[in-house]
Amino acid sequence: MSGRPRIKTYMTRELITLTPEMEINRAMNLLIDNKISGAPVLDANANLVGMLSQKDCLKAALHASYYREWGDTVADYMSDRPEALDADLDLVEAAEAFLASSFRRFPVMSEGRLVGQISRSDLLRALSGNWQ
Repeated sequence: MSGRPRIKTYMTRELITLTPEMEINRAMNLLIDNKISGAPVLDANANLVGMLSQKDCLKAALHASYYREWGDTVADYMSDRPEALDADLDLVEAAEAFLASSFRRFPVMSEGRLVGQISRSDLLRALSGNWQ
């Protein structure tokens, strides 16, 4: 293990989480109200089963405007194969993961459990603070 800082130090620990059964318009409003670009989706056993992004919500809103009704669930629009980063990943490796992906945020896992989330902004702040 290198001596570089780990993402667990910079990740957000207090998360807004969603469930697959939640109505998509309620989930969308949670993202908007909390000014976040996405949120992890957890099942009843707190297992990570997906991620819902603003882009996913945009698809739902467009669909609702065509049919003039809401009613779909988070499960209908979420990414159901979420890519996650390990809490012990160092900042450089995390930056490489972001550059290789279009995601704005990743769920952070430790021992198979969701422990946080790290965004591009979190990572930029961490990198800036460590190598100024």
